[in-house]
Amino acid sequence: MVFRGIFLKAGIMGAMLLGLPLFGIILVGMPVWQYLEFPPETQYVRHAPFSWLAFFFYGIFIFAVTVPLTLKGLNSLMRPRIGSEVSHPFPWWGWLSISTGLIAWVLAWSRFSWFAQLQPYTFFPLWFSFILFVNSLSYRRYGHCLMLDRPVFFLLLFPLSSVFWWFFEYLNRFVQNWHYIGVHFSCWEYFWHATFSFSTVLPAVLSTREWILGSPRFDKEFGCFLRLSFHRPKGLAWITLILAGLGLAGIGVYPDFLFPLLWISPLLIIVSLQTLMGDDHVFRNVTRGDWRLIISSALAALFCGWFWEMWNFYSLAKWEYAVPFVHRFEIFEMPILGFAGYLPFGLECAVVSDILDS
Repeated sequence: MVFRGIFLKAGIMGAMLLGLPLFGIILVGMPVWQYLEFPPETQYVRHAPFSWLAFFFYGIFIFAVTVPLTLKGLNSLMRPRIGSEVSHPFPWWGWLSISTGLIAWVLAWSRFSWFAQLQPYTFFPLWFSFILFVNSLSYRRYGHCLMLDRPVFFLLLFPLSSVFWWFFEYLNRFVQNWHYIGVHFSCWEYFWHATFSFSTVLPAVLSTREWILGSPRFDKEFGCFLRLSFHRPKGLAWITLILAGLGLAGIGVYPDFLFPLLWISPLLIIVSLQTLMGDDHVFRNVTRGDWRLIISSALAALFCGWFWEMWNFYSLAKWEYAVPFVHRFEIFEMPILGFAGYLPFGLECAVVSDILDS
Protein backbone atom coordinates (compact mmCIF):
# COMPACT_ATOMS: atom_id res chain seq x y z
CA MET A 1 0.00 0.00 0.00
CA VAL A 2 2.86 2.39 0.80
CA PHE A 3 4.55 1.79 -2.55
CA ARG A 4 1.21 2.09 -4.33
CA GLY A 5 0.69 5.50 -2.74
CA ILE A 6 4.19 6.62 -3.71
CA PHE A 7 3.72 5.53 -7.32
CA LEU A 8 0.29 7.18 -7.45
CA LYS A 9 1.71 10.51 -6.26
CA ALA A 10 4.65 10.28 -8.64
CA GLY A 11 2.31 9.39 -11.50
CA ILE A 12 0.04 12.37 -10.89
CA MET A 13 2.97 14.79 -10.63
CA GLY A 14 4.67 13.34 -13.70
CA ALA A 15 1.50 13.39 -15.77
CA MET A 16 0.87 17.05 -14.98
CA LEU A 17 4.44 18.28 -15.35
CA LEU A 18 5.12 16.40 -18.60
CA GLY A 19 1.66 16.28 -20.07
CA LEU A 20 0.31 19.80 -19.61
CA PRO A 21 2.72 21.60 -22.00
CA LEU A 22 1.98 19.02 -24.72
CA PHE A 23 -1.73 19.19 -24.00
CA GLY A 24 -1.66 22.95 -24.53
CA ILE A 25 -0.07 22.80 -27.98
CA ILE A 26 -2.23 19.86 -29.07
CA LEU A 27 -5.32 21.77 -27.99
CA VAL A 28 -4.52 24.67 -30.33
CA GLY A 29 -3.36 22.45 -33.19
CA MET A 30 0.37 23.20 -33.12
CA PRO A 31 2.77 20.54 -34.52
CA VAL A 32 3.95 18.19 -31.79
CA TRP A 33 7.04 16.91 -33.64
CA GLN A 34 9.00 20.14 -33.29
CA TYR A 35 8.82 19.97 -29.50
CA LEU A 36 10.19 16.43 -29.45
CA GLU A 37 13.12 16.94 -31.82
CA PHE A 38 16.37 15.40 -30.58
CA PRO A 39 18.97 16.76 -30.43
CA PRO A 40 17.04 20.03 -30.12
CA GLU A 41 18.48 22.22 -32.87
CA THR A 42 15.61 23.88 -34.74
CA GLN A 43 14.78 27.43 -33.66
CA TYR A 44 11.04 27.85 -34.28
CA VAL A 45 10.07 30.41 -31.62
CA ARG A 46 10.45 34.02 -32.75
CA HIS A 47 10.84 36.02 -29.59
CA ALA A 48 9.41 39.48 -28.98
CA PRO A 49 11.91 42.35 -29.12
CA PHE A 50 13.14 44.25 -26.08
CA SER A 51 10.52 46.40 -24.36
CA TRP A 52 11.37 49.11 -21.84
CA LEU A 53 7.85 48.84 -20.39
CA ALA A 54 8.16 45.09 -19.79
CA PHE A 55 11.70 45.53 -18.47
CA PHE A 56 10.45 48.15 -16.02
CA PHE A 57 7.54 46.09 -14.69
CA TYR A 58 9.56 42.87 -14.43
CA GLY A 59 12.30 44.82 -12.68
CA ILE A 60 9.90 46.43 -10.20
CA PHE A 61 8.38 43.05 -9.32
CA ILE A 62 11.79 41.41 -8.79
CA PHE A 63 12.95 44.43 -6.77
CA ALA A 64 9.86 44.33 -4.53
CA VAL A 65 10.30 40.62 -3.82
CA THR A 66 14.04 40.56 -3.24
CA VAL A 67 14.92 43.87 -1.55
CA PRO A 68 13.44 43.11 1.91
CA LEU A 69 15.33 39.82 1.99
CA THR A 70 18.50 41.46 0.67
CA LEU A 71 18.36 44.13 3.37
CA LYS A 72 17.84 41.44 5.98
CA GLY A 73 20.88 39.58 4.70
CA LEU A 74 23.05 42.70 4.62
CA ASN A 75 21.98 43.44 8.17
CA SER A 76 23.31 40.05 9.24
CA LEU A 77 26.64 40.70 7.52
CA MET A 78 27.05 44.01 9.36
CA ARG A 79 26.58 42.41 12.77
CA PRO A 80 29.56 41.10 14.74
CA ARG A 81 30.50 37.49 14.11
CA ILE A 82 28.75 35.03 16.39
CA GLY A 83 31.39 32.78 17.88
CA SER A 84 33.91 31.12 15.61
CA GLU A 85 32.73 30.18 12.14
CA VAL A 86 36.07 28.58 11.20
CA SER A 87 36.95 25.80 13.60
CA HIS A 88 38.38 23.03 11.41
CA PRO A 89 41.38 22.78 9.10
CA PHE A 90 40.80 22.99 5.39
CA PRO A 91 40.73 19.34 4.16
CA TRP A 92 43.27 17.93 1.73
CA TRP A 93 40.57 17.12 -0.79
CA GLY A 94 39.56 20.78 -0.70
CA TRP A 95 43.04 21.75 -1.84
CA LEU A 96 42.82 19.04 -4.49
CA SER A 97 39.51 20.47 -5.74
CA ILE A 98 41.10 23.91 -6.09
CA SER A 99 43.91 22.43 -8.20
CA THR A 100 41.65 20.35 -10.43
CA GLY A 101 39.15 23.21 -10.72
CA LEU A 102 41.79 25.68 -11.87
CA ILE A 103 43.15 23.20 -14.40
CA ALA A 104 39.65 22.50 -15.73
CA TRP A 105 38.93 26.24 -15.90
CA VAL A 106 42.05 26.93 -17.94
CA LEU A 107 41.27 24.04 -20.29
CA ALA A 108 37.64 25.15 -20.66
CA TRP A 109 38.57 28.68 -21.69
CA SER A 110 41.68 27.91 -23.76
CA ARG A 111 41.96 26.37 -27.21
CA PHE A 112 45.08 24.19 -27.03
CA SER A 113 45.48 22.12 -30.18
CA TRP A 114 46.63 19.07 -28.20
CA PHE A 115 43.42 19.23 -26.14
CA ALA A 116 41.03 19.78 -29.04
CA GLN A 117 39.41 16.33 -28.89
CA LEU A 118 38.56 16.73 -25.20
CA GLN A 119 37.70 20.44 -25.32
CA PRO A 120 33.90 19.91 -25.34
CA TYR A 121 34.04 17.79 -22.17
CA THR A 122 35.35 20.25 -19.59
CA PHE A 123 32.00 20.99 -17.92
CA PHE A 124 31.82 17.93 -15.67
CA PRO A 125 35.37 18.08 -14.19
CA LEU A 126 35.01 21.81 -13.59
CA TRP A 127 31.72 21.42 -11.74
CA PHE A 128 32.75 18.28 -9.88
CA SER A 129 35.70 20.29 -8.57
CA PHE A 130 33.28 23.06 -7.55
CA ILE A 131 31.13 20.55 -5.65
CA LEU A 132 34.14 19.20 -3.77
CA PHE A 133 35.30 22.73 -3.00
CA VAL A 134 31.96 23.86 -1.57
CA ASN A 135 31.82 20.73 0.58
CA SER A 136 35.33 21.54 1.83
CA LEU A 137 34.13 25.04 2.80
CA SER A 138 31.32 23.48 4.83
CA TYR A 139 33.74 21.10 6.49
CA ARG A 140 36.09 23.94 7.34
CA ARG A 141 33.24 25.98 8.82
CA TYR A 142 31.67 23.45 11.13
CA GLY A 143 33.26 20.05 10.63
CA HIS A 144 30.46 18.56 8.54
CA CYS A 145 29.50 18.50 4.89
CA LEU A 146 26.88 16.86 2.74
CA MET A 147 29.38 14.62 0.95
CA LEU A 148 30.78 13.05 4.13
CA ASP A 149 27.72 13.11 6.38
CA ARG A 150 25.30 11.57 3.88
CA PRO A 151 27.37 9.81 1.20
CA VAL A 152 24.53 7.65 -0.18
CA PHE A 153 22.16 10.62 -0.47
CA PHE A 154 24.97 12.68 -2.01
CA LEU A 155 25.72 10.04 -4.66
CA LEU A 156 22.03 9.57 -5.50
CA LEU A 157 21.80 13.29 -6.22
CA PHE A 158 23.89 12.82 -9.38
CA PRO A 159 21.52 10.54 -11.34
CA LEU A 160 18.50 12.39 -9.94
CA SER A 161 20.03 15.65 -11.09
CA SER A 162 20.32 14.38 -14.65
CA VAL A 163 16.62 13.51 -14.76
CA PHE A 164 15.76 16.77 -13.03
CA TRP A 165 17.54 18.99 -15.57
CA TRP A 166 16.37 16.93 -18.55
CA PHE A 167 12.88 17.94 -17.43
CA PHE A 168 13.79 21.61 -17.76
CA GLU A 169 15.36 20.92 -21.15
CA TYR A 170 12.00 19.46 -22.13
CA LEU A 171 10.14 22.55 -20.92
CA ASN A 172 12.59 24.77 -22.76
CA ARG A 173 11.44 23.18 -26.02
CA PHE A 174 8.18 25.09 -25.58
CA VAL A 175 9.72 28.53 -24.94
CA GLN A 176 13.27 28.19 -26.37
CA ASN A 177 14.87 30.63 -23.96
CA TRP A 178 18.28 28.98 -24.30
CA HIS A 179 20.08 26.87 -26.89
CA TYR A 180 23.49 25.23 -27.19
CA ILE A 181 26.22 26.15 -29.64
CA GLY A 182 29.90 25.48 -30.29
CA VAL A 183 29.90 21.71 -30.77
CA HIS A 184 27.76 19.34 -32.81
CA PHE A 185 27.05 15.91 -31.31
CA SER A 186 25.23 12.89 -32.67
CA CYS A 187 22.08 11.86 -30.80
CA TRP A 188 23.81 9.42 -28.46
CA GLU A 189 26.83 11.66 -27.94
CA TYR A 190 24.52 14.54 -27.11
CA PHE A 191 22.50 12.43 -24.69
CA TRP A 192 25.47 11.06 -22.72
CA HIS A 193 27.44 14.30 -22.71
CA ALA A 194 24.39 16.27 -21.54
CA THR A 195 23.43 13.65 -18.96
CA PHE A 196 26.87 13.72 -17.32
CA SER A 197 26.87 17.52 -17.32
CA PHE A 198 23.33 17.76 -15.92
CA SER A 199 24.26 15.36 -13.09
CA THR A 200 26.18 18.11 -11.30
CA VAL A 201 23.27 20.54 -10.87
CA LEU A 202 21.64 19.22 -7.68
CA PRO A 203 24.89 18.28 -5.90
CA ALA A 204 26.24 21.79 -6.59
CA VAL A 205 23.14 23.66 -5.38
CA LEU A 206 22.50 21.47 -2.32
CA SER A 207 26.15 21.45 -1.26
CA THR A 208 26.16 25.24 -1.52
CA ARG A 209 22.96 25.39 0.51
CA GLU A 210 24.60 23.28 3.21
CA TRP A 211 27.48 25.74 3.34
CA ILE A 212 25.10 28.72 3.64
CA LEU A 213 23.07 27.04 6.37
CA GLY A 214 26.24 26.55 8.39
CA SER A 215 26.55 30.27 9.09
CA PRO A 216 25.39 31.20 12.63
CA ARG A 217 24.51 34.71 11.44
CA PHE A 218 22.30 33.34 8.67
CA ASP A 219 20.66 31.03 11.19
CA LYS A 220 19.93 33.93 13.53
CA GLU A 221 18.54 36.29 10.87
CA PHE A 222 16.26 33.91 9.00
CA GLY A 223 15.45 31.31 11.65
CA CYS A 224 12.94 33.71 13.18
CA PHE A 225 11.76 36.06 10.47
CA LEU A 226 8.31 36.76 8.98
CA ARG A 227 5.49 34.41 9.93
CA LEU A 228 3.03 33.57 7.18
CA SER A 229 -0.25 31.88 7.98
CA PHE A 230 -2.32 30.15 5.31
CA HIS A 231 -6.06 30.04 5.98
CA ARG A 232 -7.73 27.06 4.36
CA PRO A 233 -4.46 25.71 2.88
CA LYS A 234 -6.16 23.01 0.84
CA GLY A 235 -8.48 25.53 -0.80
CA LEU A 236 -5.49 27.72 -1.60
CA ALA A 237 -3.66 24.65 -2.92
CA TRP A 238 -6.53 23.84 -5.31
CA ILE A 239 -6.58 27.39 -6.68
CA THR A 240 -2.80 27.46 -7.04
CA LEU A 241 -2.78 24.04 -8.71
CA ILE A 242 -5.37 25.08 -11.29
CA LEU A 243 -3.66 28.40 -12.11
CA ALA A 244 -0.17 26.87 -12.24
CA GLY A 245 -1.48 24.01 -14.39
CA LEU A 246 -3.12 26.41 -16.84
CA GLY A 247 0.10 28.42 -16.97
CA LEU A 248 2.21 25.34 -17.69
CA ALA A 249 -0.25 24.25 -20.41
CA GLY A 250 0.09 27.67 -22.00
CA ILE A 251 3.86 28.10 -22.16
CA GLY A 252 4.07 26.66 -25.67
CA VAL A 253 1.05 28.62 -26.87
CA TYR A 254 2.18 31.98 -25.49
CA PRO A 255 5.95 31.55 -24.95
CA ASP A 256 6.70 35.29 -24.97
CA PHE A 257 4.29 36.03 -22.15
CA LEU A 258 4.39 32.89 -20.04
CA PHE A 259 8.09 31.97 -20.19
CA PRO A 260 8.70 32.82 -16.47
CA LEU A 261 6.24 30.03 -15.60
CA LEU A 262 8.80 27.50 -16.80
CA TRP A 263 10.49 28.11 -13.44
CA ILE A 264 7.45 28.90 -11.29
CA SER A 265 4.64 26.54 -12.35
CA PRO A 266 6.44 23.22 -11.63
CA LEU A 267 7.26 24.44 -8.12
CA LEU A 268 3.67 25.51 -7.44
CA ILE A 269 2.20 22.32 -8.92
CA ILE A 270 4.39 20.05 -6.78
CA VAL A 271 3.84 22.05 -3.57
CA SER A 272 0.07 22.21 -4.20
CA LEU A 273 -0.11 18.46 -4.76
CA GLN A 274 1.96 17.83 -1.62
CA THR A 275 -0.43 20.03 0.36
CA LEU A 276 -3.50 18.25 -0.99
CA MET A 277 -1.96 14.85 -0.26
CA GLY A 278 -1.03 15.84 3.29
CA ASP A 279 2.73 15.72 2.72
CA ASP A 280 5.38 18.13 3.95
CA HIS A 281 6.56 20.76 1.49
CA VAL A 282 9.29 23.35 1.09
CA PHE A 283 7.18 26.16 2.62
CA ARG A 284 6.25 24.17 5.71
CA ASN A 285 8.35 26.19 8.15
CA VAL A 286 7.38 29.73 7.14
CA THR A 287 4.23 29.51 9.25
CA ARG A 288 6.46 29.76 12.32
CA GLY A 289 8.81 32.32 10.77
CA ASP A 290 11.61 29.95 9.77
CA TRP A 291 12.80 30.99 6.30
CA ARG A 292 16.20 29.30 6.39
CA LEU A 293 15.32 26.53 3.93
CA ILE A 294 13.68 28.96 1.48
CA ILE A 295 16.37 31.65 1.52
CA SER A 296 19.34 29.28 1.57
CA SER A 297 17.97 27.26 -1.37
CA ALA A 298 17.33 30.39 -3.46
CA LEU A 299 20.71 31.91 -2.59
CA ALA A 300 22.51 28.65 -3.32
CA ALA A 301 21.04 28.49 -6.82
CA LEU A 302 21.87 32.15 -7.45
CA PHE A 303 25.43 31.62 -6.22
CA CYS A 304 25.86 28.59 -8.48
CA GLY A 305 24.16 30.50 -11.27
CA TRP A 306 26.90 33.12 -11.24
CA PHE A 307 29.52 30.42 -11.82
CA TRP A 308 27.38 28.62 -14.42
CA GLU A 309 27.13 31.81 -16.44
CA MET A 310 30.74 32.88 -15.91
CA TRP A 311 32.33 29.53 -16.85
CA ASN A 312 29.95 29.20 -19.78
CA PHE A 313 31.03 32.52 -21.31
CA TYR A 314 34.34 31.43 -22.91
CA SER A 315 33.71 27.68 -23.11
CA LEU A 316 33.60 25.91 -26.45
CA ALA A 317 30.40 23.93 -25.83
CA LYS A 318 28.13 26.61 -24.38
CA TRP A 319 24.62 28.00 -24.26
CA GLU A 320 23.12 31.31 -25.32
CA TYR A 321 19.86 32.97 -24.32
CA ALA A 322 16.90 34.45 -26.15
CA VAL A 323 14.57 36.01 -23.58
CA PRO A 324 11.58 38.02 -24.85
CA PHE A 325 11.00 41.65 -23.80
CA VAL A 326 13.91 41.86 -21.32
CA HIS A 327 16.97 40.68 -23.23
CA ARG A 328 19.36 43.51 -22.47
CA PHE A 329 22.22 44.38 -20.07
CA GLU A 330 23.80 40.93 -20.22
CA ILE A 331 26.11 39.65 -17.51
CA PHE A 332 28.09 37.05 -19.43
CA GLU A 333 25.40 35.55 -21.72
CA MET A 334 22.50 36.11 -19.30
CA PRO A 335 20.34 39.27 -19.42
CA ILE A 336 20.43 40.79 -15.95
CA LEU A 337 16.78 40.16 -15.07
CA GLY A 338 17.19 36.53 -16.09
CA PHE A 339 19.21 35.87 -12.94
CA ALA A 340 15.93 36.12 -11.01
CA GLY A 341 14.98 32.73 -12.45
CA TYR A 342 17.61 31.11 -10.26
CA LEU A 343 15.61 31.98 -7.13
CA PRO A 344 12.56 29.74 -7.78
CA PHE A 345 14.89 27.20 -9.36
CA GLY A 346 16.67 26.90 -6.01
CA LEU A 347 13.35 26.06 -4.37
CA GLU A 348 12.71 23.41 -7.01
CA CYS A 349 16.07 21.87 -6.15
CA ALA A 350 14.95 21.81 -2.52
CA VAL A 351 11.62 20.21 -3.43
CA VAL A 352 13.28 17.43 -5.42
CA SER A 353 15.85 16.75 -2.69
CA ASP A 354 13.04 16.55 -0.12
CA ILE A 355 11.22 13.97 -2.26
CA LEU A 356 14.41 11.90 -2.49
CA ASP A 357 14.91 12.25 1.26
CA SER A 358 11.36 11.26 2.20
